Amino acid sequence: MADAATLPNREPSLTPRPVDPATRIGHVHLKVADLERALSFYCGVLGFELMQRYGAQAAFISAGGYHHHIGLNTWESKGGSPPPPGTTGLYHVAILYPTRLALADALRRLIEAGVELDGASDHGVSEALYLRDPDGNGLELYRDRPREEWPRTAGGALSMVTERLDLRGLLAETRD
Repeated sequence: MADAATLPNREPSLTPRPVDPATRIGHVHLKVADLERALSFYCGVLGFELMQRYGAQAAFISAGGYHHHIGLNTWESKGGSPPPPGTTGLYHVAILYPTRLALADALRRLIEAGVELDGASDHGVSEALYLRDPDGNGLELYRDRPREEWPRTAGGALSMVTERLDLRGLLAETRD
């Protein structure tokens, strides 16, 4: 494989060849100031499972026993603070829940832990909760609707929206 320094320097094409449709985002690593605080949130509140620790500097967590969906580390950030507004960086990490009931359970967990939401939206294609983790990292907890329910224009193009999510209706999913 060519060294990055030897790759041609070209402007990106506006109509690139599409990436393989089976491509997925595998995991994300977040810089955190306090590993124990981050683990308390991600494992204690959201319910992720601790898969492995590297001492007091890093931990890897997942859902369902996968090696890791989220890496948490203090390698460059121990005791640090979030980046100030107006700077570049990660906007949010989106965590996809498999069902509406699973998303409702996440909302219930957040309420029980006293975690405030930044917002909650129905996008037509999905329902989403927006919040910040203890280090100020943006999180979107969401579930997708089945593709056949996605809103489309008369011409068949995707027609996403941003409408208010009915949180009471979502929470009602958790009642037996």
